[in-house]
Amino acid sequence: MHMIINDIMPLSEYIINDIKPLNVSDNIKEAQLLFNQLTYSHIPVKKDNIYIGCISETDAHCFEADKPLTEYLFTLEGFYVRNNALWLDVLEAFAQKDSNIMPVLNEKDEYLGYYELNDIISLFNQTPFFAEPGGIIIVEKGYTDFSFSEISQIVESNNGKLLGAFISKTENDIVQITVKIGNLGLNDIIQTFRRYGYNIISGHEEDTFIESLKERSDYLNKYLNL
Repeated sequence: MHMIINDIMPLSEYIINDIKPLNVSDNIKEAQLLFNQLTYSHIPVKKDNIYIGCISETDAHCFEADKPLTEYLFTLEGFYVRNNALWLDVLEAFAQKDSNIMPVLNEKDEYLGYYELNDIISLFNQTPFFAEPGGIIIVEKGYTDFSFSEISQIVESNNGKLLGAFISKTENDIVQITVKIGNLGLNDIIQTFRRYGYNIISGHEEDTFIESLKERSDYLNKYLNL
């Protein structure tokens, strides 16, 4: 996922510890009972106070309830993020895993807790890309021919305020970039994009396009495989 968004958010306050990790000596039944009480897709597992991975709900319900977790260590998924990861890195980690929780480790590999997917998405929705009024332009160009610095230059040379941009589609070495611009009056910016060889897919003076994205979260579904 390639994106620039003009905001950085602290995440430490979003680390959750409501659910303690399972221990490898616990029986599968304990994992099954937890999943029956929760809406999480995974639960972290520790061995000697060290995080070793997550067990998935699908696996837990397929295993024999009276067996210990030690019998199924090979099925654990070892994904995590560091506590100093930026929120966008965390979002990308979620995008790569079919999970709605993300374990958090510090530099010493100590388990600190986990992030919930909904919290990270909520942070995304609070960025200026969504929160501030503006217009949306979707432009298209060859993958090797565009740069975010050029896009920024085009917007700012026309007295526009770049609120964010991300690659929303890639196909046959052609990319589409969705650009959120804080200042209205997009015609000059669109014409400049054309002069720089960008194909204009769409341009919206009003923010109806981004509202549609926000309501349906189709772009997030693409990233997160939900």
